[in-house]
Amino acid sequence: MEPVNSDVAAEPEEAPDAAGSPAVATLGQLMLAVEELWPESLAEAWDEVGLVAGHPSAEVTRVMFAVDPTLEVIDEAIEWGAELLITHHPLLLKGVTSVAANTAKGRAVHRLIESGTALLTVHTNGDSAVGGVSDVLADALGLQNVAPLTPAADGLPEEGIGRVGDLNEPMTLGDFAARVFGILPSVAGGVRVSGDKDGLVQRVAVCGGAGDSLFDEVRASNADLYITADLRHHPASEAREAAVNGRPYLIDVSHFASEWLWLPAAAEALGNVLADQGLDVEIKVSTTNSDPWDFILTPG
Repeated sequence: MEPVNSDVAAEPEEAPDAAGSPAVATLGQLMLAVEELWPESLAEAWDEVGLVAGHPSAEVTRVMFAVDPTLEVIDEAIEWGAELLITHHPLLLKGVTSVAANTAKGRAVHRLIESGTALLTVHTNGDSAVGGVSDVLADALGLQNVAPLTPAADGLPEEGIGRVGDLNEPMTLGDFAARVFGILPSVAGGVRVSGDKDGLVQRVAVCGGAGDSLFDEVRASNADLYITADLRHHPASEAREAAVNGRPYLIDVSHFASEWLWLPAAAEALGNVLADQGLDVEIKVSTTNSDPWDFILTPG
């Protein structure tokens, strides 16, 4: 993806100079812009979001967005010259007792700090916010009248986890599955479908990332179809057993692919906020495919 260039207006002390040159952003200013778009208050209680590495006073001229803070992604960001890497998934979601460089996470932390590259995580706050992961997925699939599957406790009515909406016209499950396949990045696992290929669907629920904890909300929404990632055997099997007239049908997609769609939209949104502040920041989406699977064998 081409970089998103952002020329932006800052507070009075950060205003462009007499020659009209845009101001250089600091990491602290980037953090405020990220908070405006994806407030940390929207993150789930178990989640770990926000700044992982970096000094708020450091200058930032280049920002890269990615799904995962893998070593390959970190190296890509460093090679491009990004002073800030924004990832959807946290690097340190679970507690650690060491970041020694003889561990994978330790090597990631050392690479970031030694290169002067900050890391900031936008996870479930990026899922829940307006324009977040599931909103982008719903929009890409052509859903209308979209609402959260689980509204945020203290947020706006449009905020929350998952989305449900309607197609303008019914489609067969087979045709709609082909639409899903067509909009997602290419990954080894492809798209798995459960249901009558010729059955009609119009009301569709989506959740970017792993969403098999939301089946009660999906059923309550009267969705004909539920699209999410990482569907495990037992929740999927139980959903099929509890189905009424075969519904909701299920489409299981790659976790990485379902969330990658958000990255270009997030880069554009951040660029727009920074442009309103007169800050000169170049923004790019990582080209690294961090889906963990390399190939798949299927019958036939």
